[in-house]
Amino acid sequence: MKRMKPYSQEIEMQMLKVHQSLSEKDRRYYAAVEATKLGYGGVAYISHLLKCNHEVISRGQKELKTEFFEKSDRIRKVGGGRKSIIATRPEIGEAFLEVIDNSTAGSPMDADVKWTNLSRENIALKLAEKSFKVSVTVVDQLLKKYNFRPRKAFKSEAGKENIPNRDEQFKNIDKLKAEYTKNGNPVISMDVKKRADWKSLS
Repeated sequence: MKRMKPYSQEIEMQMLKVHQSLSEKDRRYYAAVEATKLGYGGVAYISHLLKCNHEVISRGQKELKTEFFEKSDRIRKVGGGRKSIIATRPEIGEAFLEVIDNSTAGSPMDADVKWTNLSRENIALKLAEKSFKVSVTVVDQLLKKYNFRPRKAFKSEAGKENIPNRDEQFKNIDKLKAEYTKNGNPVISMDVKKRADWKSLS
């Protein structure tokens, strides 16, 4: 059987650079094509040159026979890659609900509509305090999972006004809410959007 003739050093360096620039899947295919092209001894030679395992090249050769003509832009198989922290640490859900517990409200017209006036950045910071360092993208996923909608506490027009002691007001509400809940009393959230109507009746 005719022995394989190795490439020149210059060609080998070019092949190595090309191989290193490719994705994991394309590296496997490139090595498989080169090894097949060289024939007998090709797998051992390419494995040594590109510093890849024999089994990787063999896998690539098998895949090329079945997958090469399939139209796919995927680099990894479905389900590949790093899993979300929501999947690996399910306890983050309980921490998330604790973070937004005192900053949530719902629509009096639709029981399925609820929102939080905390920004995504604030939620991420509060989760970090509970040892869950996440991005706002993960916060979006948590909001969606628990059917929450981000929402400002009041309209933008009112937000332009400098309301004195606003933070103290909300802290006092949270304090009263905790006391009433501890004593077994109900806490009711009232929608005052129609307060102008009440004033007109007085």
